[in-house]
Amino acid sequence: MTESLPAARTASKGRRSKRARQGRVLALQTLYEHDLTGHEWRAALDARAEETRPSEEARALAEGWVQGVLACQEELDAFISRHAPLWPVGQLAAIDRAILRLGLYELREDSPTPPLAAINEAVELAKAFGGESSGRFVNGLLGASYDRRRSATHSG
Repeated sequence: MTESLPAARTASKGRRSKRARQGRVLALQTLYEHDLTGHEWRAALDARAEETRPSEEARALAEGWVQGVLACQEELDAFISRHAPLWPVGQLAAIDRAILRLGLYELREDSPTPPLAAINEAVELAKAFGGESSGRFVNGLLGASYDRRRSATHSG
C-alpha cells in the first residue's frame, strides 16, 4: 500500500502543474492582449477563457497573476530596464515583455512558486510563444533576478 503513495503524489502534482501551466498561458495571453490593445484585462481574460475553457483553478491562478503583474508593472519594468539596458522595455517584443513580467512576478519573495520552477516555466513559455532567442533572453534576465535575490538573502 505504501508503494502507491508516491504515485498518487506524483499524479496530484502533475495535475496541479498542468493547471498552473494552463493558468500561466491564460495569464500570458491576457497580459499580451492588454499590453498591445489596451483592452481591459478582465474582459481579455474572460474572452481567452471562453476560447480555451481552463479549469476553475487555472483561471483563478491566471487572474491572480494578471492582477499582480499589473499592480507591480512599474517595478517589474524598472528591473527589466536595469538588467537589460540595451533592450528598452517599450522596444521589447510584446510577448517577451509579457513573459518577463509574469516570470519576474512569480520570482518575488512571497511567491508560492519555487524560483527555479518559475524560471523554467517562463523559459518554456518563451520557447513556445516567443522568437528564436526569447528563451535565452528570458532565462538570462530571470536568472539575474534569482541571483540578486539569493545574494541578498545570503549577505543579510
